[in-house]
Amino acid sequence: MKNGFAIFFAAFVVLGGSWCAFVLAPELQLGGAKQTSVLNSSEVYPIQRSGDATLGLQIYRANGCAACHTEQVQQDDVGCDMMLTSVGKNTNAVHEAYQSYFNTILREHLVGPRVVDSIDRIATNRGPWPGKLPVRILAPVDKFFADLEADKIAAAGGKIEIQIVALGPDIARGWGLRHSVAEDFLYDYPVQPGSLRAGPDLAGVGAWMPDLNSQLMHLYAPRSVVKDSVMPPFRFLFEIKKIGDAPSPDALNLRKEFAPPAGYEVVPKPEAKELAAYLLSLHADVPLYDAPFTSLSASTNAPANKP
Repeated sequence: MKNGFAIFFAAFVVLGGSWCAFVLAPELQLGGAKQTSVLNSSEVYPIQRSGDATLGLQIYRANGCAACHTEQVQQDDVGCDMMLTSVGKNTNAVHEAYQSYFNTILREHLVGPRVVDSIDRIATNRGPWPGKLPVRILAPVDKFFADLEADKIAAAGGKIEIQIVALGPDIARGWGLRHSVAEDFLYDYPVQPGSLRAGPDLAGVGAWMPDLNSQLMHLYAPRSVVKDSVMPPFRFLFEIKKIGDAPSPDALNLRKEFAPPAGYEVVPKPEAKELAAYLLSLHADVPLYDAPFTSLSASTNAPANKP
């Protein structure tokens, strides 16, 4: 009993310190977060959501969508895309430099697993000798190899543009262009990054499914949009109505097998529109200082960042 107070005090300190470190500190950090600058731009990110999208976040929460979807794109690495933008006056010299590059790497730089991995990428992704410019010629490689190729092409009279791309399975699936960061959740309350992927990650769904009607159809009849979807239909967010003098402008354009009986139409309730607005607002697709990539708008017109 003499040591009872000391044991209690020690337990209090340990538990209190853990709570401060894992609960209070993150809450204070997120609460003090501010908009940040978009890389190589005067714009700020993120932008406050519309009223409908903000209400839609609460509908997303109320219906347990975070139980099957994440909003956190993962990233394994960063690589460089090589864009040939000009061959100059000596096309043959640039052509020879392009063709000899892969053999040069094999002969002079084949050391270490990271190098082998980059060479595998080159062997898999190196495109044919280009005709129309600009064109991607290597994608993606480490910056060391990108600089080697840029030097070779420049010495031959051509011009190379190096673009930064994020790498990883989530990126390859088309779920995003970079990994998720704290700024992506600045205007979310509650923050729902999720932990299970019964369905795809939704951090960038507003970019890869930008059509409102497609979003609403997916909510009403998921398999009308994704053939083998396991998502349950959210038909309680819609109303089946008899068509009046004219069809409603909000009526869903459903295929026959998902459409209601003749003379009826499916019209979204306000809750469905708000949930769709929230999904369309998920655009974690701008380059930031802590999550860089080369933006399409800042690059040549080739789709270097599209998985």
